[in-house]
Amino acid sequence: MHVMAKDTPQPESDETVVAAPEVDEANADVAEMSYEAARDELVDIVARLENGQVGLEDSMGLWQRGEVLAAHCAQWLDEAEAKLSE
Repeated sequence: MHVMAKDTPQPESDETVVAAPEVDEANADVAEMSYEAARDELVDIVARLENGQVGLEDSMGLWQRGEVLAAHCAQWLDEAEAKLSE
């Protein structure tokens, strides 16, 4: 059974709420990347993580950068879609 705390804010719609990943100094460059560059780096990160040859600490850093890259790509695509819909 799933119990929610009374003080926990609930989304007003059925939309999934996704928290934006934290952008630290190490990932600040992502905001300036083109969609293609961010996508290519994200593909590389996924391959490295799937390979299993990266240590835990490095994996966590790669995962965080991947989250930032994925959010950047999603934002870029959302903005492009909005422009096309105008």
